Amino acid sequence: MAIETEIKFRVDDLAGFAERLRLAGFRMQTPREFESNVLYDTPDRRMRARTEILRIRRYAGRWTLTHKRIPDSGVGEDRHKHRVETETEVADGEALAEVFVSLGLVAAFRYEKWRTEWTDGEGHCVLDETPIGNYAELEGTAEWIDRAAARLGVAHAEYMTLSYGRLFDLWRQEHRCDAEHLTFAAVAAACGNG
Repeated sequence: MAIETEIKFRVDDLAGFAERLRLAGFRMQTPREFESNVLYDTPDRRMRARTEILRIRRYAGRWTLTHKRIPDSGVGEDRHKHRVETETEVADGEALAEVFVSLGLVAAFRYEKWRTEWTDGEGHCVLDETPIGNYAELEGTAEWIDRAAARLGVAHAEYMTLSYGRLFDLWRQEHRCDAEHLTFAAVAAACGNG
C-alpha cells in the first residue's frame, strides 16, 4: 500500500519559479503537457462522502487509473496531505470509462491543466497551470518536502493540502461562478477570465 505525501502552493510567476527549481537542483522530467482528468463516483456521490476518488487521467500520451483514499490510521501530522494511492497505467481510458458507466458510475467531476514535471532525484515537483491559477505540488517524504520547500523559498504558511476539486469549490464561491467542472472551456463560459 503506497502512501502519497504532498503539498500544493500557489505560483504567481511561472518562469521565475522554473528558474528557482533549476537553481535548487531540479531538472525537468516531462515538458509542459496537457492533462485531462475525470473523477467517477456513484450518482449519490458515496465515494466523495468517504473522501475517496476514482480517476481516469490522460497525460503525456498515457492513460492512468488511480484510486485514492485517506489512510486507515492517522499519519501523525497534518501539514502534509497523505493519501493511500493505488495507480496503474491502462491501455484505453475511454473503454474503461464505458465500463465504469455500465457499472452505474457517473463522470462526477472533470478537471484539466497544463503540467510540467520536475525532479531532483529524490522527490518530484509538478507545476500546474489550471483555469483558476497556477500551483506547484511537491511530492515525496514529508522530510524531503520540507527541505525542498525551504530550498525553493516556500514557507510552511504557504502549504495547501486541498485537492483541486476543493480549491475549485472555494474559488467558485469567491468568484460567484457556477461552472461545474474545472476545465478551461467551462470556467471561461461560466465565469469569463475569473
